[in-house]
Amino acid sequence: MNVSQQIDTRAAASERNMADAIRFLAMDAVQKANSGHPGMPMGMADAVTVLFNRFIKIDPSLPGWPDRDRFVLSAGHGSMLLYSIHHLIGFADMPMVELSAFRQLGSKTAGHPEYGHALGIETTTGPLGQGIATAVGMAIAEQMMAARFGSSLCNHFTYVVAGDGCLQEGISHEAIDLAGHLKLRKLIVLWDDNRISIDGSTDLSTSMNQLARFRAAGWDAQSVDGHDSEAVAKALERARRTRKPSLIACRTRIGKGAASMEGSHKTHGAALGDKEIAATREKLGWPHPPFFVPSEIKSAWERVAIRGRMAREAWEIRLDASRSKKRYEQTVGRQLDGEFTELLTKFRAVHRKRASKVATRQASQMALEVINGATALTVGGSADLTGSNLTMTSQTQPISPGNFKGRYLHYGIREHGMAAAMNGIALHGGFIPYGGTFLAFSDYARGAMRLSALMGLPVIYVLTHDSIGLGEDGPTHQPVEHLAMLRATPNLNVFRPADIIETAECWEIALGEKNTPTVLALSRQALPMLRHIDGDENLSALGAYVLRGTRGARDVTLLATGSEVEIAVAAAERLQAEEGIEAAVVSMPCWEKFEAQDRSYQRQVLGDAPRIAVEAAGRLGWDRWMGPDGVFVGMVGFGASAPAGDLYRHFGITADHVVAEALKLVRRNSEGTPPISNRNGPQAGKDVVRTSEEA
Repeated sequence: MNVSQQIDTRAAASERNMADAIRFLAMDAVQKANSGHPGMPMGMADAVTVLFNRFIKIDPSLPGWPDRDRFVLSAGHGSMLLYSIHHLIGFADMPMVELSAFRQLGSKTAGHPEYGHALGIETTTGPLGQGIATAVGMAIAEQMMAARFGSSLCNHFTYVVAGDGCLQEGISHEAIDLAGHLKLRKLIVLWDDNRISIDGSTDLSTSMNQLARFRAAGWDAQSVDGHDSEAVAKALERARRTRKPSLIACRTRIGKGAASMEGSHKTHGAALGDKEIAATREKLGWPHPPFFVPSEIKSAWERVAIRGRMAREAWEIRLDASRSKKRYEQTVGRQLDGEFTELLTKFRAVHRKRASKVATRQASQMALEVINGATALTVGGSADLTGSNLTMTSQTQPISPGNFKGRYLHYGIREHGMAAAMNGIALHGGFIPYGGTFLAFSDYARGAMRLSALMGLPVIYVLTHDSIGLGEDGPTHQPVEHLAMLRATPNLNVFRPADIIETAECWEIALGEKNTPTVLALSRQALPMLRHIDGDENLSALGAYVLRGTRGARDVTLLATGSEVEIAVAAAERLQAEEGIEAAVVSMPCWEKFEAQDRSYQRQVLGDAPRIAVEAAGRLGWDRWMGPDGVFVGMVGFGASAPAGDLYRHFGITADHVVAEALKLVRRNSEGTPPISNRNGPQAGKDVVRTSEEA
């Protein structure tokens, strides 16, 4: 044996020991918790050890260093793989006590990796497929930053560990198709090809040739023995050189190393048991107690951090010497120019004077023209609906394969993939992503939108065609339940502006958010400018405000959002002119912002008079604002195919109907008689809305 062979043998032995440290930490943590997934960490320990020991560029002493490599554990159920590595390389918040508290309340080691819960976790994973799709956005952002600042400041890889489940989920197809099209060469996926699912062998449910699938999408694809360190290293070397995104299929055995359960689906999601772990210790020659790693193995892992710190320090020297340093730091920090707010204030003043009547989707594009001219941080896109969502402006040239200098992404008909990619762009840093589709198709994007809210990412969803007002496309395209679903999501601001003024205000608010995603629900149909109140204050920031007051005491309060505020105003004017009834109109562009106001302001806006809510959507959620005696004018079922005006009349969402309901409500209130809707339940009687036949 020559000297080089001796060195290779020692290196291989060291990496085997390093991988075994992961295996036993995973076994011990899951056993103590009596909950978790030991099989994947044990199976992928060899391949991931090679990745970290030889290639990855991270620095635990500065986890947020912008030019670090990103590591995404898409198969998030194998979280002990990540936590073990973080402990071994020295993340400050991952001492051994955290590993021993795996899956327990208050620990850093949650069942699945949670962004922001522990240092170095690049994204929340758990719902399978989200990690690989989010990583596509990270790789896009890396290419965009490199196009702006050069490879001396931005030159890193995004590595993903994905399982069979990640590749079976539909979102994975959207993600790999987009990545292959854009030639995201800095994206490398290590697939844990263990051919095991919870139910048993994967051939129970799939016969997919994944390598052929990835190659067809424009990826470089390789297959290696995932337990052969040198084979994995050679595959990674090739992947880092190719001009395409890369898949490395690591053929592994789930639960690798287990005394009698290696290769069994029983290791996927359950503790191995004390006897099996003891036998595995004997089999692998690991005579150490639970949660113990020998110092020489810990030192070997800590060299990963030393290498990363040296790379980071060299990068900081390059940054200090760069003429682009200030602009780079402003970009990474997502610092909006102070001119941005001033320009939007002027925009609102101009259109208030003009009384501009436009659809709020068009108002959105007009506001974006100002915004995109004032900042280069915004990156737009649409799921193949650019001409409908109106998300492109004169400044947003498209990104294309090999050209990442633009600011607009044609995501294709991939709503879920778009939402996940926007999460990745936001997580990477340097940009504020916004993307459009129809509000009804937020159903397709829902999984990634939920993660936007869970992670607290400043992602903006431009959701147009927000009601039956889209008309002839019919009930499949007419959102009815979607506003309620989105409003029920914690940490998500849902804006439904009534006119061009509110639309610009909502954009201003959305761009100022640091830890909350935003939905802009926008109309297809033109809406009149309703804001005649003087002043530059952003009233939409209050969530709700009195748009039309009364001359004296209120007889009734009309609550509305979006396109129905126009209906409420028309009804209020008729009630006053024809019946002498004083009706205040409250525009409620954002329930979440209004809920955050103090009680005195809420009482001032809502008043003590009986209330009617008007919205071309389902009732769910409105009762807390209408009060116990309130009446709802809106949808109680799905829509229909017809011109918008005909639909509003058909479903009784009209000023005539609001006037009729207000008269009944005011008369009952004056007589001291509870309204029908209060006596017979929230959806009973004609006080809710006329049925199709009645309309």
